[in-house]
Amino acid sequence: MLLLLGEAGIGKTALLDHLIESASDLHVVRAVGVESEMELAYASLHQLCAPMLEHLDRLPAPQRTALEIVFGFSAGAPPDVFLVGLAMLSLLSETAEELPLLCVIDDAQWLDQASALTLAFVARRVHAERVGLVFAARTAGDELRGLPELDVQGLHDGDARALLVLSVPFLLDEPIRDRLVAETHGNPLALLELPRGLTATQLAGGLGLLGAHTLPGRIEESFERRLQALPAETRSLLLIAAAEPLGDPLLLWRAAERLGIGVTASAAAEADGLLSIGARVTFRHPLVRSAAYRAAPSVQRRAVHLALAEVTDRQADPDRRAWHLAAAAAGPDEAAAVELEESAGRAQSRGGLAAAAAFLGRAVALSIDPARRTDRALSGTEASLRAGDFESALSLLATAQAGSLDDLQRARVAVLRAEAAFSQRHGRDAPPLLLRAAQTLEPLDPKLARETYLDAWSAALFAGRLATDGNLIEVSRAARRAPLATEPARPSDQLLDGLTLLLTDGRAVATPVLQRAVTAFAGDGVAAEELLRWGWLATIAAVVVWDYDACVAVASRAVQLARESGALTVLGVALNILAQAVAMGGEYGRAAQLISEADAVTEATGTQILPYGALYLTAYQGREADVSKLVDATIRAATAGGQGNVLGFASLARAVVANGHGRYREAVAPSQDASEDMPELVVAMWALTELVEAAVRSGEPALAQVAVDRLAARNDVDTNDWGRGVEARSRALLAEGDSAEPLYREAIERLQRTRLRPELARAHLLYGEWLRRENRRVDARAQLRTAHELLSAIGMAGFDERARIELLATGEKVRKRTVETRDELTAQERQIALLARDGLSNPEIGGRLFLSHRTVEWHLRKVFTKLEIGSRRELGKALPSAEGELVSV
Repeated sequence: MLLLLGEAGIGKTALLDHLIESASDLHVVRAVGVESEMELAYASLHQLCAPMLEHLDRLPAPQRTALEIVFGFSAGAPPDVFLVGLAMLSLLSETAEELPLLCVIDDAQWLDQASALTLAFVARRVHAERVGLVFAARTAGDELRGLPELDVQGLHDGDARALLVLSVPFLLDEPIRDRLVAETHGNPLALLELPRGLTATQLAGGLGLLGAHTLPGRIEESFERRLQALPAETRSLLLIAAAEPLGDPLLLWRAAERLGIGVTASAAAEADGLLSIGARVTFRHPLVRSAAYRAAPSVQRRAVHLALAEVTDRQADPDRRAWHLAAAAAGPDEAAAVELEESAGRAQSRGGLAAAAAFLGRAVALSIDPARRTDRALSGTEASLRAGDFESALSLLATAQAGSLDDLQRARVAVLRAEAAFSQRHGRDAPPLLLRAAQTLEPLDPKLARETYLDAWSAALFAGRLATDGNLIEVSRAARRAPLATEPARPSDQLLDGLTLLLTDGRAVATPVLQRAVTAFAGDGVAAEELLRWGWLATIAAVVVWDYDACVAVASRAVQLARESGALTVLGVALNILAQAVAMGGEYGRAAQLISEADAVTEATGTQILPYGALYLTAYQGREADVSKLVDATIRAATAGGQGNVLGFASLARAVVANGHGRYREAVAPSQDASEDMPELVVAMWALTELVEAAVRSGEPALAQVAVDRLAARNDVDTNDWGRGVEARSRALLAEGDSAEPLYREAIERLQRTRLRPELARAHLLYGEWLRRENRRVDARAQLRTAHELLSAIGMAGFDERARIELLATGEKVRKRTVETRDELTAQERQIALLARDGLSNPEIGGRLFLSHRTVEWHLRKVFTKLEIGSRRELGKALPSAEGELVSV
C-alpha cells in the first residue's frame, strides 16, 4: 500500500504511468477522482471495479448483494458501508487469484466519500493477498490518513534548470533562470507551463509578478492563458468536457451538437496537447479541466450543464442528469429540486448517505415551496446524521428551523436534534432532548412518539447515574402517560410498557408484561428492524425476569441478523451483549471469540463502544491486571462522555476480582457501589450476590442481610431456578449452624437445572468451604473437587485458586493447570483457529474478522506450524473446548 503525496504538477501522475508501464505481468485497474463527482456515492469505486465485476458471483451472498446495490444492479436496503468494504476486499482477492492485481487511484483528494472510505478500509486490510493499492493525492484526507506515504518532491536544481531550458524558446540569463527554478520549487508542470506565452522581459521579473497565488493557481492561470488563445468553439468544447466527468465521447459530441459546436472544434485543443479524444475524453492534467471550467462565464456554464442534462439518459443515469439540471439552474427551480430529491432516495437505497445529503442540500437551495424546502432540509439532516456528517446535519437543521414549521415539523426538528446529541456522545445530553421530542410527538404521531420514548429510555440507561434531566425514572413516568399502542401491539410496544411499568408501578406489575415482550423478541414474529434497534434492551428485560434462555436467544438472533444484513454498527453492540450472555453460562472461550469479533467490528467501523463484554469476562476469569487497566480506562472514557451505566460494570468487575482472590474486605465497597445503581436492573442484581459474600466474609452480617432481602424481593414475583438458586446460596452464607446446609443443597439443586455453570460452581465452592470449616473434610473434599473441576474447566482462575487452596487444606493433592501450546498463538491466530475448529470456512471467518479468505489461510498455516498439526481436522484435539482441567499428582 502506498500514498503518493505532492502538489499539483509535481509528477504523481507520471510516476503512476511509469508504474503501470512497468507492471506488464500484473492485472492493472485504474480510477481517477473527479471533483464534480465528489457527491455521487461510489462513483470512483464503480470506475475502479468495472473490469472486475465478472467475479461478483464468487462472493458470499451478503457481500455480493451489497455491491450489486451500491452499483445500482439491484434494489434493496442501504448496505452498511463497512460491509461494502469487506465485499470490495473479497472482490479484489478473488480477482487476484488469476493474476496479481494492481489498483491505481489518481487524484484521490477528489474521491467521493463513500469510495474513499471503502478503499481506505481495503488498503488497511490487505495482508496476504496478491493485491497492491497505490493512491496519488495532493493532500491526505482523513479517510486515507495513516497509510504508508511517499512525499513526491520537485526536481533537483540541475534537472529543473535543464527542463526550463527546454521549455523556454529563448536564452535566459542565469540569475533569471535560477529565480524561476526557486519560485517553482522544481515542479515539472510549473516549469513547463508557467513560462509558456511569456516574453523574456516578463520572465525577467520572475513568476512572483504574476500574482500572490498558490502554485497550482498559477499553473491553472497559465492554462487559462493558453485557452484564451484557442477559437471560441474549441473553448466551448473544452467546457463541455470539463463539466462531463464520465469522459464519454458520445455524450460530449451530443451535447456539443445541441450547442451548435462542430466536430472540427477539437482540432486546436488536441494540437495544443490540452485534450485527447479517443475511447475516453482525457485532459492533459486536472488543472486543464479546472481552468476550462472556472474561466467560463457562469451563463455559459449553465448552458453547458443544461445541454448535458438533456443528452443524459433519464433512465440509465438519472442522478447525473439531476446534478446537471441543478448546476444549470440560475435560481430556485422546483422541477430540478424534485429530481434531486428523487436522486437522494436512490442514493440512500445504495447506501450513499453522504450523496443523499448532498442532493437534498442542493434541493433545499433550489426549492420554491417553503414547506417542501423544510421537509427536504429535515430529510437532509437525517441523511447527514446517518452518514456521520454532524456539521452538515446541524447546518441543514438550522435551515429547517428558519422556515415556517408546522407542529409535526417542529417535532421532527426536536427528534433530529436529540438524535444528533445521542449519536455524537451517547451521554447525558441526549435523554432530555429525546424525552421532550417524544412528548411533542404524542398528539401528532403516536407511533413515532412511542419509538422515541423507547430511544429516550435507551439513552437514559446509557447515561445511568450521570444522567441529570431525563433520567430513567422521568422517562418512564412520561412514557407511562403516553398514548397506548395500537392493536396488535408490537414487541417494541410491549417492551416499552414493561420497562416503564418496572420503574413506575413495580416489579409485580411489570413482570408479566416484560415476560411477554421477551418471549416476543425471542420468537419469530419480531420484525428485523425492531430486533436490531431494541433487541439489546430485550436482553436486559430477560435478565430482569430471570429468563436466561431468552436472553441468549435474543442476543444470538440479533448477532445473526446483524451479520446477515451487514448492520455492522449494530453488530458491535450485539456481540458485546451476546459475549456477556454466554459468559454467564460459563462459555468463556466463546465469549472471548465474540469480544474479539466485536473488537474487529469497532476497529473497522471506528465506533466507540465501551468494553462491557471485556469487563465482565476478564473479571470472572480473575485477570486482575487486565481488569485494573480496563476499569481505569473505562471510567475515564465514561466520565468524559457522560455514560454512567458502565460505571456499575466497572465497580462490579473490581468486586468480582477481589472476591475471586479471597480479598473480601476489598470487595465490599465496589460491590456496594454497583448494587446501589438505581433503578435496580441487571448490574445491581449481580452486585448483590457479590456484596452478600464480601460482607459475610468481612464480618458485616447486617450489610449482607440487607442485600439478601433485596435479592428476595426480586423473587417475590413469579421466578425460576436461577433466581431462587442464587437467593438460596446467599441465604446459606448468612445462616448459622445446621440451617445453612439445606440452603446450600437447595442452591445446588436449583442451579443444576440451569445453564449457569459459574453460579453452580460457586455454590459448590461455598458449600465446600462451609463443610471444611465444620470439620467435615471428606464431605468438603467432594464439593471442593467438583467446584475445582468446574471452575478450572470454565476458566475462573481466581475462584479456581480458592478451590485449589481449600482442597489442599483437606489433604487433596492438586496443582495448577498446565500451560499448553495454544498459548503461543497470537490473539488473532487463536481467534481464527477457534473459528476454524468450530467448522467455519475461510470466507466465513474472513467475513467475521474483516479479512480476506487468503489472509485467513495465511494465518492458519502459521497456526498449524505452531501447533504442530497438518490440517483443520486436528484443531479439535489441539484446541479442546474446555479451557482447563483438574490435574492430580
